[in-house]
Amino acid sequence: MTNTSPTRVDFYFDPACPFAWITSRWMLEVERQRPLDLRFHPMSLYLHNADNELPDWYRELVDKSIGPVRVAVAAAERHGEKVLRDLYTAFGTRIHERRAEDFDAVVADSLAELGLPAELAEAAHDVSYDEAVRRRHDAGKERDSDAYVGTPTIHVEGTVWFGPVLRAVPRGEKAAELFDSFRVLAANPDFFELKRTRTGGLSFD
Repeated sequence: MTNTSPTRVDFYFDPACPFAWITSRWMLEVERQRPLDLRFHPMSLYLHNADNELPDWYRELVDKSIGPVRVAVAAAERHGEKVLRDLYTAFGTRIHERRAEDFDAVVADSLAELGLPAELAEAAHDVSYDEAVRRRHDAGKERDSDAYVGTPTIHVEGTVWFGPVLRAVPRGEKAAELFDSFRVLAANPDFFELKRTRTGGLSFD
């Protein structure tokens, strides 16, 4: 691509979502190949599914997912927005790549890894953070519908998208080529959906 000005990308994540994790790793690959102004923001699967009937296994995941999100919000408010990128990576590496199920341990280990105060872990069970969580969650919504289509959610130069949903992380120039194609679609005001049947398992490699 000939345009070298950075593309603004706002990535909304819940640490518990495997699809957001894969797409976020793709965006980090793209960042190595294309000029991006990539910013990470927390959203909440718990809020997104508040009124939904879910299978028991997914309801359990959604209910406990609010803990790491609260911690991410607390960390950003005390230490600045830039902490979110590394904190999300620390959370996601443990949850998705190492299959950790104890989110309290995930939080504690991640804070220690990044040298952040251990007392931030208390936010995981502190409902006083929920107003701030909701504000940040709502910032990721599509403005016209005031809703999420799903997660991952990406804002590209102000346009709001669900996805791309990937089952594996594209690497190198392949990652950049996919983003180039995505930008073309995202810039078309008449385009709103493209989908095919999902097959195969997820790969976090």
